[in-house]
Amino acid sequence: MSQATNALSALKEQILNGELEPGERLLELALVERLGVSRTPIRTALTRLAEEGLLAEMSGGGYAVRQFTVRDVEDAIEARGSLEGMAARLTAERGANPQALSKIKECLIQFDQLLEKTELDNADIKRYYDLNELYHNQLVALTESFVIDHALRRITAIPFASANAFVMAQLELGRPWRVFFVAQEQHKGIVEAIENREGARAEALAREHARLSLSTLKAALKTRAALEQIPGLKLICAPET
Repeated sequence: MSQATNALSALKEQILNGELEPGERLLELALVERLGVSRTPIRTALTRLAEEGLLAEMSGGGYAVRQFTVRDVEDAIEARGSLEGMAARLTAERGANPQALSKIKECLIQFDQLLEKTELDNADIKRYYDLNELYHNQLVALTESFVIDHALRRITAIPFASANAFVMAQLELGRPWRVFFVAQEQHKGIVEAIENREGARAEALAREHARLSLSTLKAALKTRAALEQIPGLKLICAPET
């Protein structure tokens, strides 16, 4: 693994776990000493993290750890839903590749098999997490659009914007099966709309599906144990009460 990759991984981990606090200015020389690498990989890592949205450029030069508001989280989720909705609509209008469609339908079958069990444990949640990641990747791949794929990668680089950002919080909220069942019905509806060439319906369902994360966010804000399961929690400033 290269020094640049190591520096990127280490800095990202320290930002997400709160070792580097929101608003903290990052100085190259201090990071060189902290991470034990040269300045070039540090600069590369800082540039990459700024592109991913985890760092903000300072007016006088350099970077600081970005702090997010709850509204930022909501906007990120809405942006993902809009892009996934566009992906679903365009796929429905253009027609999906039969082999790719067959793969995502196989994913739906695996979801159904998992959700036959209504009492879900940690292993089941992890299995759902993996299937959910697969489903959303396959949904975007159906579009065969570099532009949409690239835009979604930029959005989901923000840790709490991904489709899986709130999955692990469900166990702490005490209602995983109920939420996952609703999500699975939406998964099926999106694929059905794509297969039937119903672009508007596919888009609406995909956008509504993303809004499940907004519902979970509202519930998690009231439950500390659930909040701690959300990646990048320490970057989010507490809402005013």
